[in-house]
Amino acid sequence: MKIATLILAAGSSSRMGSPKQLLSVGNTTLLGTVIEKILLLNNNSIYCILGSNADIIKESIAKYDLTILTNSNYRKGLSTSIASGIRHIKNLDYDAVLIVLGDQPNIQINYFQKIIEKWKSSQDFIIASNYPSRKGVPALFPKKHFTLLENLEGDKGASNILNSDEFPIFTINSNIDLFDVDTQNDYQTLINKTL
Repeated sequence: MKIATLILAAGSSSRMGSPKQLLSVGNTTLLGTVIEKILLLNNNSIYCILGSNADIIKESIAKYDLTILTNSNYRKGLSTSIASGIRHIKNLDYDAVLIVLGDQPNIQINYFQKIIEKWKSSQDFIIASNYPSRKGVPALFPKKHFTLLENLEGDKGASNILNSDEFPIFTINSNIDLFDVDTQNDYQTLINKTL
């Protein structure tokens, strides 16, 4: 079974004040940290969706084995990055897509593997992450939902799908750290954890 992974990293980092994708984390960047974990997955093609500051971010991730896509509509919200990625992969014989945020560096590889393994045993289901009051990404969507994802609009990403009763959804219950880096305080918290 072929799975594509979309890493969403097109945002303008308005709350950070500078491109958060380029923030230094260990020996790489915030975005590089996420990419390096996804690269460890087997049977996986990676597509990184860029938008704001695409040229300089592209340079910072050029060494990685992935396909870089540019979302020129990134100002219209997170959903446009998902739609852009789906438009690119929908005719490439993938069985599912794993959607990941480029600013969640604390998620470990075994969590992504759990999502994929759960989907392999329940292929009609969307597999989502369990937040305190909602379901969210990382999430894996079977191919039958590609059209729905391609038509998403706004800044809620896939949230409306993931929190609907309309689709069979399985959530992964885990103590995984779904912390995302949006502000300077978030970045400082991350750096203090990694020291």
